[in-house]
Amino acid sequence: MKLENILFLLGCSVSTLAITSSEIIKDMGLGWNLGNTLEACGDWISGNTTRQYETAWGNPVTTEEMIKGVKSYGFNTVRIPVAWSNLMQANYTINPLLLSRVEEVVNYVLNNDMYAIVNIHWDMGWFATFATEEEEAFKKYNRVWDQISSRFKDYDEHLIFESLNEEGCWESIWNHWNGEGDKPRAFDLLNRINQRFVDIFRNSGGYNPERHLLLAGYCTGIDHTIDELYVLPKDDKIMVSVHYYGPSTFTLLEEDADWGKAAYYWGTEEEVQNIVKELKPAKTHFVDKGVPIIVGEYGTATTNKDPESVRKWLRTVVETTTGFGMCPCLWDAGQYFDRKALVFKDEEIGALFKEMSKELKGNENGDSTSTDEKCWSEPDYPCCQKTCDVLLKEEDGLEWGAENRQWCGIPSSCSVMRKKEDLCPGYPDYPCCTTCAIYLIEDDGKRWGADNNEWCSIKNSCK
Repeated sequence: MKLENILFLLGCSVSTLAITSSEIIKDMGLGWNLGNTLEACGDWISGNTTRQYETAWGNPVTTEEMIKGVKSYGFNTVRIPVAWSNLMQANYTINPLLLSRVEEVVNYVLNNDMYAIVNIHWDMGWFATFATEEEEAFKKYNRVWDQISSRFKDYDEHLIFESLNEEGCWESIWNHWNGEGDKPRAFDLLNRINQRFVDIFRNSGGYNPERHLLLAGYCTGIDHTIDELYVLPKDDKIMVSVHYYGPSTFTLLEEDADWGKAAYYWGTEEEVQNIVKELKPAKTHFVDKGVPIIVGEYGTATTNKDPESVRKWLRTVVETTTGFGMCPCLWDAGQYFDRKALVFKDEEIGALFKEMSKELKGNENGDSTSTDEKCWSEPDYPCCQKTCDVLLKEEDGLEWGAENRQWCGIPSSCSVMRKKEDLCPGYPDYPCCTTCAIYLIEDDGKRWGADNNEWCSIKNSCK
């Protein structure tokens, strides 16, 4: 390991070892996937070095300049999917060239003060053999993670490992589409894989006993992962990974298929609120109970899609997930960030991520009532801590609210909050109402309506 990397690790170890998984999520901010790169695989790929595999799916060789370019847009986490079977040697021995290459890319990330997530991705689909050759599959799984945990044991907790990708579901055991089969057995298999993953790290050296670990949900689907059959290992430094691509007719389909009609537009109020409804169960089931969530993948196709709809979808998912206390990682197979020009292909999407990252950091800093610009009214008047409701606006734009029957200055972070909440005080716990029909007014002034027989929060703009 290079001297500068050792110094970096020593410098970070003191600050991160005591951090809980919930706390580290806040620092991870927005994430980005190095997609279609180190996880590229296929029997048709020929070559004796990692380069032939890394570039096989159309992306260039990863450089540190790429990672710096991604960081410049506000991302603070890079998920690195890997196909460890590439160039694999006898007895499931990972090729030393691949281990070194993955470590090199990890160092690109860590040297730029970011977090790295490393997993086993699809990897030629060998996870399917857990259903038919369980003993042999576990042998390979153990060997792979034994080698990885040993190689990276001296890296601090800015490096996170993920038990597997989306392959933690077996239709030959239980078909989650039609419900046929042995559901308990299927979930039990994933539970045992995740437990084995945790055990490997906790029983190895270096920082591994204290490392934050990411566990795959069942099919990484929210509805399956919140199922009572999905059982987490007893460990206080674990997080759960889910993926989100809803609605698939917009995010995945570039043209009509036999299972759905490709959607060109997206973004009605109902569609926006549907994202909130679909993501909220993960918050309720895990985040609210102290188990952090990383949305390991989210994203859309960009071909045959309305550009403004794509931007709105990305903003909605990021703001909803971060509002729920989750870390979202954009799946980018090359459709968003130009890895040669080092800029986002759609300048507005690039600007959007910069803005959302700034907003996210502003919200985190806004929790404090320090003497910066967010508390402009101090020391004469306190800054408002529990309200963003403006009771008085001066000619120079300064806004005043009231708490405990005293004037307080509306902090600048409230402008971010208003934009994020769409002037809807109940968000994100409840969706914003699509109408202004009020059914209930609470003592604190909050107003409630109903959409689809469910409570919703009346927007502040409703008179």
